[in-house]
Amino acid sequence: MRKQIIYTLLSLFILASCGTQNRVSKNTKKTKKTTRVVKTTTTEKPVVVVETTPTEDTETLPVSSKSATELYIEKYSVVAKQEMERHGIPASITLAQGILESGSGYGKLTIRSNNHFGIKCHKGWEGDRVYHDDDKDQECFRKYENPVNSFSDHSLFLTGRSRYASLFELAKDDYKGWAKGLKKAGYATDRKYPQKLISLIERYELYKYDAEVLGKKPETVQKVTTSNDHYTVSKGDTLYSIARKYNVTVAKLKSLNGLNSNDIFVGQVLSVKSLQ
Repeated sequence: MRKQIIYTLLSLFILASCGTQNRVSKNTKKTKKTTRVVKTTTTEKPVVVVETTPTEDTETLPVSSKSATELYIEKYSVVAKQEMERHGIPASITLAQGILESGSGYGKLTIRSNNHFGIKCHKGWEGDRVYHDDDKDQECFRKYENPVNSFSDHSLFLTGRSRYASLFELAKDDYKGWAKGLKKAGYATDRKYPQKLISLIERYELYKYDAEVLGKKPETVQKVTTSNDHYTVSKGDTLYSIARKYNVTVAKLKSLNGLNSNDIFVGQVLSVKSLQ
């Protein structure tokens, strides 16, 4: 009888131990947790979160199916057309300069100052200002409460200085003449400034906004810009390969486009009108 009681107690002890081990095993099951840190933007509707690496001169660009430049054009084209109506500066030129000077609105200087045209303080400026490294360290730039004020000041800057007076004698939709004239008048030190403006205008068809202000038909504008009077540089192109394409010398191609070296960039628009 005593042995039977001992065996019973021993069995109960063994069963209790197994149950405890099972419970411990279930409760101590490990789970793997992974976290991912990304930048996100809060909007009314959910957006796809994309990790981006800002460049040295620009802030993180917005997440969208459209490029930052396309969004910039949508946002400021109306303002550019209004400035054209008031002051006679081609809307295409205003937009192209804004895109180039502001990094499509996301340049560091633009983020800090709402200054879309890199206009420096100059003598007589009494508004707000920021300091930014440009041609020299910590140069003074104008700061605006609203980007629209920057567009207005850009127009006043050009109309109020005699060195730009010859530009207003050009046709209001002569964006090529304006692009070259701005460089000649000293607006920018970059020798490729005219080509960059023209490339932007023709790539994004900014000339259409000039036509809208002037009341011209879109098909008329398209005939002018799609004629074989220019060549857009593609990846792998060189001045030599383009010159061979048109059966001319590199020297003649450079002379026609005012180039001082053989350097060209993708998207650059070269004039080939007299080479046909």
